Amino acid sequence: MAKKQEDLDDGVARMMALQGEIDGVAFEVKRGVTRLVWEPNQPGTMEIFNFAKDIAQELGLELKGRSQSGGSDANFTGAMGIASLDSLGVLGAGLHTLNEHIFVDSLVQRAKLMAGLLMRLS
Repeated sequence: MAKKQEDLDDGVARMMALQGEIDGVAFEVKRGVTRLVWEPNQPGTMEIFNFAKDIAQELGLELKGRSQSGGSDANFTGAMGIASLDSLGVLGAGLHTLNEHIFVDSLVQRAKLMAGLLMRLS
């Protein structure tokens, strides 16, 4: 996880440089899928965030914009220059664990938020 693409690129380069052979023991580093860094300064991203924030406020919700660890499809779309938001789905807890669950009472609110956003953007 990195906050800026240049930091991720630097970290990957440093990890890749660890490979080599010493005293007959080889250390090999293989790079797998690396998600590009989503940066909120993409053109249009803050504009659609402000739409979403206004809609949330109309629904009595507070929507906070922040960088979060982890990855999403927004890493790829944002890196392509497409204005992207993440985490607009249902609320829950215990992400990616055996205890992962959703808060059922968030379903209607989040559906209204998404519907409002889609209507304003179309």
